[in-house]
Amino acid sequence: MKTIFLSSAYLAPVEYYVKLLTYDKIFIEQYDHYLKQTYRNRCTIAAPDGPLALTVPIVKPDTPKCFMRDIRISDHGNWRHLHWNALESAYNHTPFFEYYKDDFRPFYEKKYEFLMDFNEALCRLICSLIDLQPDLTRTSEYRTSFGSNEDDFRERIHPKKDFRTEDNAFSPCPYYQVFQEKLGFLPNLSIIDLLFNMGPESLLVLQKSCLQE
Repeated sequence: MKTIFLSSAYLAPVEYYVKLLTYDKIFIEQYDHYLKQTYRNRCTIAAPDGPLALTVPIVKPDTPKCFMRDIRISDHGNWRHLHWNALESAYNHTPFFEYYKDDFRPFYEKKYEFLMDFNEALCRLICSLIDLQPDLTRTSEYRTSFGSNEDDFRERIHPKKDFRTEDNAFSPCPYYQVFQEKLGFLPNLSIIDLLFNMGPESLLVLQKSCLQE
């Protein structure tokens, strides 16, 4: 039985969902200290002019070291409206945006208090739309040592790190992207890029992106 430890992530990249597909048991870390500029509160989409990072603002913690599970979402800057407009602008002409948009719109209308709850609810929705059934559990403590069948990817799936050097089990399978003629294929974007472009075939793309036996 293969187990993986992942950080919480906002509309995580394709690589993250390949892990949800290929591991028997997935632990989502909730006792890590919150770090800036990670996928915990940001995702990358394909906008008309190239990759665009969308960041969920957080309430600055009272202490320098705050557990991820205690991080609250800020209402600063009308971000829900901005994110939804960015998603519409980027994906309005994709084959499946119209089909899925009503599933996603409520996440930009309802207010979630905690980032981790927001991320998890989005992740579970996406898994149901792609027909993934991962065994997801939040951690009960922060671990620093792992067994032979356990992999720690909590800080390895990261916007500042190159998946090509971090993850030899992941090779992104190219798929249709609406701005591909202009931008070329952009690998390992947010899972919604795959979902809005490929719909029910997203699962097949995830399967083809995995190099594990």
